[in-house]
Amino acid sequence: MGSQVLVPFRGSEDNPRHLKLMGDLGQQIVPMKYDPRDENSIKAVMAKANVVINLIGREYETRNYSFEEVNHFMAEQLAVIAREHGGIMRFIQVSCLGSSPSSASRFLRAKAAAEEAVLRELPEATVMKPAIMIGTEDRIMNRWAQFVKKYSFLPLIGDGSTKIQPVYVVDVASAIVAALKDDGTSMGKAYELGGPEIFTVHELAELMHDMIREWPRYVKVPLPVAKAIAMPREVLLKKVPFPLPNPDIFNLDQIHAFATDTIVSENALTFTDLGIVPHKLKGYPVEYLIQYRKGGPQFGSTVSEKVNPEYWP
Repeated sequence: MGSQVLVPFRGSEDNPRHLKLMGDLGQQIVPMKYDPRDENSIKAVMAKANVVINLIGREYETRNYSFEEVNHFMAEQLAVIAREHGGIMRFIQVSCLGSSPSSASRFLRAKAAAEEAVLRELPEATVMKPAIMIGTEDRIMNRWAQFVKKYSFLPLIGDGSTKIQPVYVVDVASAIVAALKDDGTSMGKAYELGGPEIFTVHELAELMHDMIREWPRYVKVPLPVAKAIAMPREVLLKKVPFPLPNPDIFNLDQIHAFATDTIVSENALTFTDLGIVPHKLKGYPVEYLIQYRKGGPQFGSTVSEKVNPEYWP
């Protein structure tokens, strides 16, 4: 759109440097180092902005940051600073499909509290609630593929029958831009952004195996067993004097979240209300998974109809 995009980040300056190249000619993308616990550094980042998009979130806890601080209090703080700023025309809070004050997942409860806090401070804010996002750096298909390549099987929590509605990350970005470009009709509203298809976790895993060309081998892990495997990290997190590894497959909070179906509500505002037709996952949106194929993009352990037979001995 020709906007200047300010990208606040913490950590190493190497992390956001690839973003600098993504702007069109004359469009600046400016990474700005900030500290989410320092109000003045947030105000410095926000000083010249007229739109705020809050993408802060994390699906696991660390020794330094709790679910509530990252997913709820930081969002509330941004909304308060944006209100005091006076020049913020649009505030978009990116939340999560399935967020609810009564959820068994602390992450989803914190996201619901953040939505409420943001709309209390800024009633004209727009809330986007994307389902599990699929794309080049996603945190579900990549983790599954890495696990399969390492151990040759995939644990399915429960029996893999939980329904989800994964969405292509580019469609979520398009929804945010569409909301910013509209005449204000999206202000004060919440949109549930799910893909055009509903999958069970097992069906999504089948799609992943098909793309990486590995034979699907599953180990079904009953919920109580999965929780028992994930529990030690949660118990020891604040008790040991060193950081613990981040959870991948066995994340206790996500096990709670995956225990119930997460699909778009019947009467919710969706992509259609923003004039967007979301992509089906099969095809281009999951093509990044070819990086996990054995022997290169044209090969793999299983034959696919896309491969020219002459490649095979």
